Amino acid sequence: MSIPFTAAARLVAEREVKVLVRTKGFWIGFAVIVLGLFALTVLPKLFDTPDSVAAVGGDTAKVLTAAGFEVREVADRAEAEELVRADEVEAAVVPDGSSDGVRVVALTEPPTDVLTALVTTPPVDLLEPADVSPGERQLVIMVFALVFLMFGMGGAAIAQSTVTEKQTRIVEILVSTIPVRAMLAGKIAGHALLTVGQVVVLALVTPIALRIGGQAELLAVVAPALGWFVPFMVFGFVLLASVWAVAGSLVSRQEDLGSSMGLVVMLVMMPYFGVMFFSDNPTVLGVLSYVPFSSAVAMPVRVFTGSAAVWEGLLSLGVLAASVVGVVLLASRLYEGSLMRIGGKVSLAKAWAKAD
Repeated sequence: MSIPFTAAARLVAEREVKVLVRTKGFWIGFAVIVLGLFALTVLPKLFDTPDSVAAVGGDTAKVLTAAGFEVREVADRAEAEELVRADEVEAAVVPDGSSDGVRVVALTEPPTDVLTALVTTPPVDLLEPADVSPGERQLVIMVFALVFLMFGMGGAAIAQSTVTEKQTRIVEILVSTIPVRAMLAGKIAGHALLTVGQVVVLALVTPIALRIGGQAELLAVVAPALGWFVPFMVFGFVLLASVWAVAGSLVSRQEDLGSSMGLVVMLVMMPYFGVMFFSDNPTVLGVLSYVPFSSAVAMPVRVFTGSAAVWEGLLSLGVLAASVVGVVLLASRLYEGSLMRIGGKVSLAKAWAKAD
């Protein structure tokens, strides 16, 4: 007797979650992500020690300290030169006897960072100041692209689960009581739920890591963009998850899975490389923000930086949602037409015809 669609989908989702969380690979992979987050925020603080500079005169010492240098005040030039020769300081800043200025003493080559700190920057008047600096913009692009890449590739577990069921012939037992399309819906729902759970954990851990690393101000930079990125990422994951499921249903052995994964991997990598490479090209980034597979990264960044209006973000999200519906319906037909074909790789044409 067949189980109702909703109940069947829920059972499959629960099974997918239980199976995945019991695997060591899931926890090891997620632990690596969390540890990597702490490493990126904490290690720079541990190893980024300020350069040491000798200075003659209190005013010069104040300027160098404000620039982030570790300053050793000395009495005269002779003492400063001695510290430079002993390689105890990177350079020394001493009074210039021929004028009211200063001279920089170094051992083998001019210290560019010290010279930059001593240059007086003229005041700048911005007629239309940007709300987000270039550094902050690049940070958001990098973070969003990496997160989407990470979870997009995580959808490969759906393909692996599907082909495992075909290879072990368990699928023949499942389809006797569960509708094939309910199996697809359950797999997507289960993995989407796990993805949301991982995002929540990362959202809770990130402020802790940033505070430990002394970079709590970065959270204020990324936080305003999260309101746009989260719904885009959820829709984007469902879009990719349905394609991953089809990739798994087209083959009957784990060894053959690589032959059907190429297109899906490209769809996952495209948003990452596209947005990273064309982040400074407003025309290309604007086009990418309406392409379903790349809009999950491109449009949140554009709205965050102010280069796209709110209505553009909502329009792009609507296009992505409509694409999800269309791709899921297409995937369900192909999934249903290929799932029960055992023995070799199934072509898309055969899977489409078999669904009839």
